[in-house]
Amino acid sequence: MGRIISVNAGRARPSDAADLGVTGIDKRAVEGAVVLRAPGPRDTGLGSGVEGDDICDRRHHGGDDQAVYAYAREDLDGWAAELGRELRPGLFGENLTTTGVDVNGALIGERWRVGTALLEVSVPRIPCRTFAAAMEQQGWIKRFTQAALPGAYLRVVEPGEVRAGDEVTVVHRPDHDVTIALTFRALTLEAELLPRLVDIEQLPASVREKAAARTG
Repeated sequence: MGRIISVNAGRARPSDAADLGVTGIDKRAVEGAVVLRAPGPRDTGLGSGVEGDDICDRRHHGGDDQAVYAYAREDLDGWAAELGRELRPGLFGENLTTTGVDVNGALIGERWRVGTALLEVSVPRIPCRTFAAAMEQQGWIKRFTQAALPGAYLRVVEPGEVRAGDEVTVVHRPDHDVTIALTFRALTLEAELLPRLVDIEQLPASVREKAAARTG
């Protein structure tokens, strides 16, 4: 049984690496219950699906398909050993730091019950230069991409509250084998995998259209 180690939210802070000069990537653990809700469209909605969490660049982040970002503590620990430094929850910009959950092996469209909220696995995280700046690691985007451990964005199907210690229960798995990791590899390093994304209805339309265009 998986569980939540930490629920994390970030406020806008100045960043020379961000196109808009501010970023909410620096997320910190929140005590007590946090409300998760569908934020609506990326450009006109609430931004983040996590109450109290800032999304600054609405062109590339936020909205219903990227409402909540989850990353596994096990993968953070792997990176910590490789980098020789401590990696606190929220440093990767994740809203939910999990344990006992195969986040990268989760199927697109898989549903999780977390606290009183129902979440759906939607799409992998693609690294950007704001993330690289936050990590302060040379060549970080390439290194992160090659590892293919991107973490998962989640939709909020049913709003609710979540807190550290809550269980993560997989309540539905769709009838296909396309995972977060496979989707990430298809969109980054292994274009030969793109045809496998075209018919996955639970992927955002923009991803399916991109896969179809690049496949054709």
